[in-house]
Amino acid sequence: MASPAQAIRHKLLNTFFSRHSVWFLCILITLTISWFKVIYTPHSIYYFISDTLLNGLWLVTSLLSVVGLYDLLQKKHAILRNYPILGHFRFIFEDVRPEIRQYFIEADQDALPFSRMQRSLVYQRAKNENADKPFGSIIDVYQPNYRFIVHSMAPCPPADPSTFRVLIGNAQCSQPYSASIMNISAMSFGSLSANAIRALNKGAQLGNFYHDTGEGSLSPYHLENGGDIVWQIASGYFGCRTPEGLFDPEKFTLQAQNPKIKMIELKLSQGAKPGHGGILPKHKISEEIARIRGVSRDHDCISPSRHPSFNTPIEMMHFIQKLRDLSGGKPVGFKLCIGQPWQFMSIVKAMLATRIMPDFVVVDGSEGGTGAAPIEFSDYIGTPLREGLRFVHNTLVGAGLRGQVKIGASGKIISAFDIASTFALGADWVNSARGFMFAVGCIQAQSCHTNQCPVGVATQDKDRQKAIDVPSKAERVFNFHKNTLHALSEMIAAAGLRHPSDIKAHHLAQRLNDREIKNYAQIHFFLKENELLQNNLDDDENFYYRMWKLADADQF
Repeated sequence: MASPAQAIRHKLLNTFFSRHSVWFLCILITLTISWFKVIYTPHSIYYFISDTLLNGLWLVTSLLSVVGLYDLLQKKHAILRNYPILGHFRFIFEDVRPEIRQYFIEADQDALPFSRMQRSLVYQRAKNENADKPFGSIIDVYQPNYRFIVHSMAPCPPADPSTFRVLIGNAQCSQPYSASIMNISAMSFGSLSANAIRALNKGAQLGNFYHDTGEGSLSPYHLENGGDIVWQIASGYFGCRTPEGLFDPEKFTLQAQNPKIKMIELKLSQGAKPGHGGILPKHKISEEIARIRGVSRDHDCISPSRHPSFNTPIEMMHFIQKLRDLSGGKPVGFKLCIGQPWQFMSIVKAMLATRIMPDFVVVDGSEGGTGAAPIEFSDYIGTPLREGLRFVHNTLVGAGLRGQVKIGASGKIISAFDIASTFALGADWVNSARGFMFAVGCIQAQSCHTNQCPVGVATQDKDRQKAIDVPSKAERVFNFHKNTLHALSEMIAAAGLRHPSDIKAHHLAQRLNDREIKNYAQIHFFLKENELLQNNLDDDENFYYRMWKLADADQF
């Protein structure tokens, strides 16, 4: 909750007039000087200002008035539409930023939470600009934890990125889905604006990849442009809830059978705030959002921290089967950020006990998160992606289920190397949230929860979100996806590989210290197929054996 002082500041500094104040001032000065010249000229004015200076001021303000009008009418830059004239200073400062930063501010690699290098890479690829960099790497390759792909002496021709797909759906699924290996991660309508949703979905349609709805349910804007949809079902059951907030099978069936919905994702937790329900501040809940979600506008929309539809892993498996049946046999899986390891293993034991196999698991890293969250949750709760992904992969392999359950990964995935490194740890595909937000125009202002997003991406302010021109931003979403997969194709070709699924642990290396480098196959522990199902699990030094013994299919 904002303090009274903050509330007053937002009211004063974020009104229409203040955003357009420089433009209005220029118009006023232009009209005033024109009045002096054409209608009435007070001679006393020349005691204070010369005729030359007056003419110069008139010329400058006239030109700026025209510039301000152009800013409002153009569709290329959202920030200029919301901040005519003033918005140009962002681009000016951005141009001189490298020089200023070089002496005073930050390094290119300072991640807050995304570094300038990362953001620039997305912007360049989204705009189809050359992202090549001259004069060598600025990364210190001798620093601990430096990671790289080991290339081959016999590289192969780069593969067609359109073939980088994965079939999701096991034998229990009657409508398997061929997904791109890179997709738009869960971001709700409510958190994002209608125009941002439109642009993301149109970009997904152009690039033939999917768009995850997030927990805010399916909105008309998700369906407007025909992109593939993954419908996320969280503990609030938005879009398929009873008045009491419980799961409504009839509402779910009605929506789930929409042909544009390709998969159903049951959200257990997310990287931004694992163990905490989703949060949508009440000042961002419009009438439309309240209607779509089926909630009140009188208070913050906070989802329960756990699902009321099941209390044990066994019950969870039966609920997943229920979702699969009601959707007509579409792939159903779940998303989580790993917490207590034996609890995920309890879910795996429930799979074995019931023989109900989810089609996929999406592992979210604790470093992820577009949504607002208490700072302690963002910083100190949840397992980071690398460790969580490796654990999920190992557990499924050890239980003999890896061939039936696909794994997606999400958490600060921006570049082709980010994708390759997650594949080396066991992922079948990746989702990116903030990467696609940058592609649609996000400038990392970190005001998503205030409804004051300066570029109209994360706001329900109808005036601000008009700044997003859907066709041009959709093209940038498409370009970012296309150019990133193209870069991935070239990267893995250098390693002698044709498809991301060929990337294994030994293809990724990491510096341990100033004298030692090992590949991931040497650094990390990997279970063998069915290893957890053997009778002899008495090795107490083995972390997986200890956790497996603690796991219970009848309780989390």
